Amino acid sequence: MVKLHQSIQKREFMPTKNDISIVILAAGKGSRMKSQKAKVLHSISSKPMIYYIIKAAQEISNDISVVIGHQKQKVQEEISNYFENINFVEQDIQNYPGTGGALKGVKPQNEKVLVLNGDMPLINFESLEGFIQNDADIILSVFDLEDPSGYGRVVIQDNEVQKIVEQKDASKEELQLTTVNAGVYAFSKTILEKYLPKLNNNNAQKEYYLTDIISLARAENCRIMPLLVDEEHFMGVNSKIELAHAEMLMQKRLKEYWMAQGVIMQLPETIYLEDTVVFEGECIIENNCRLSGKTLLKDSHIKAGSVIEESTIIASDIGPLAHIRPKSEIINTHIGNFVEVKKSKLNGVKAGHLSYLGDAIINSGTNIGAGVITCNYDGIKKYETKIGKNVFVGSDSQLVAPLEIEDDVMIAAGTTLTSGEVKKGSLAISRTKLRFVKDFYYKFFGKR
Repeated sequence: MVKLHQSIQKREFMPTKNDISIVILAAGKGSRMKSQKAKVLHSISSKPMIYYIIKAAQEISNDISVVIGHQKQKVQEEISNYFENINFVEQDIQNYPGTGGALKGVKPQNEKVLVLNGDMPLINFESLEGFIQNDADIILSVFDLEDPSGYGRVVIQDNEVQKIVEQKDASKEELQLTTVNAGVYAFSKTILEKYLPKLNNNNAQKEYYLTDIISLARAENCRIMPLLVDEEHFMGVNSKIELAHAEMLMQKRLKEYWMAQGVIMQLPETIYLEDTVVFEGECIIENNCRLSGKTLLKDSHIKAGSVIEESTIIASDIGPLAHIRPKSEIINTHIGNFVEVKKSKLNGVKAGHLSYLGDAIINSGTNIGAGVITCNYDGIKKYETKIGKNVFVGSDSQLVAPLEIEDDVMIAAGTTLTSGEVKKGSLAISRTKLRFVKDFYYKFFGKR
C-alpha cells in the first residue's frame, strides 16, 4: 500500500498545475448539521469550510470545478468572495443524485482528475501529494481504524484494491478488515469517460455512486491503487460536534506553524487565530487573544485578552484587554488596557487606558489620557480627528470631529473640544465654574 508522504520538501518535483484537474463535491444539504445553511458554508476559523479545500486545491491545479446543488447561489457567491476562476457545475440532483451523479456534468481539462469532498476542511497540499505522484488508473484514499464499525471495508490484495464492500454486505472475514474508504479519489480522465455513463441507481437510495466505478474498473482489470492517508486530514464534517472538532484541529495547525516560525504564544490553546494573520520579527501573543482578518503583526507584544481585527501592528504593545478594530495602523505605540482603536493611524503614541480613538490620525510624542474619546459620529456621518506631534490630551476629554489639533498643544483634563482647529502651542480648556451648594446632601436625602 502506498503511504502518503507528509513532507513539504518534494514540491520542487511536483507536476505543473496543468497536469491535474480537481472536482470538489459541494451539492449536499448536510441534514445532520441541523441547520438551514448549506453544509460547506459552515465556518471554521471564520471561513466557510470549503474555503480551505479550494485553497489547497489551488496549490496543485489551475482547473478547479465545484459541483453545487443545495443553496447553489449562496454557495457560489460565498466562494466567489475568496476565489476567482472557479468552474461551477450545477448537479441535476433530481435526475442524477449521489456522488456519481455529481460528476456527470463536469468536463475536466486534464488527464488526471482528483475528486475531493467539500466537507473535508483539514485537507492541505501535503495530504494531496500522493494522489499526484501515482499514475494508477484509479487511486483510492484509505485509512486504518481500530474500530471500523459503520464503515465500508476496502479489500486489498497485492497492493491493489479488489473491491469496496459495505458493512452490511461484508463476510465474517471482511468484517475483520480495518482499512476503510477515506472518500477521496484520483481517476484518469479516460476511466471517468468510460465508466460514468455505465453507473446506475439500482440501490435502496436510488443514487448514482462514485464507488461503483471501482467495481466496474476492477472487473476489466484496471489498476486501482490504495493510498494510505492521515485520518485527521481527511476527516469529514457532518455535524456541529465534528465542526467544533475540526475548528480545534485547524487552530492547532495554524498556531503550531507560527510558533515554528518563532512566534511566542502563551497558553496557545486559549488563543484564536485566522489563516490571514501574518507575523514578522519577534512577536509575543499572550493568552486569550483573538487575531483575525488580514492582520500583520511585526515585532509586537499583544497582551492578554486583546482583540486585533484586520489591522497592522508594528513595534508596538497592545493591551491587556484592548480592542483594535479594522483598518487600524499602529506603529511604535503603546496601547493599554480597555483602549479601543478603530480605523485610525497611530505612530509613536501612548494611550494607556480607557479610551476610544476612532477615525483618527495621531502623530509621535502624543499622550492620550484616561477616558479620552474621539466623537467621530454625528448620527449621520463619520468625521476625522487629526492630532499632531507632542500633544498632551488630558483625561476625560472629548474631541468632537471634524477636528485638527496642531503640534505642541495641551488639552486640559475634562475639556470638550469642538473647535475645528487648535493652533500650535495652545492650551485648550473648557470647564464650567466650580460652585458649592451648602447642605444640599441633607436637603436631598432629608438627613441632618
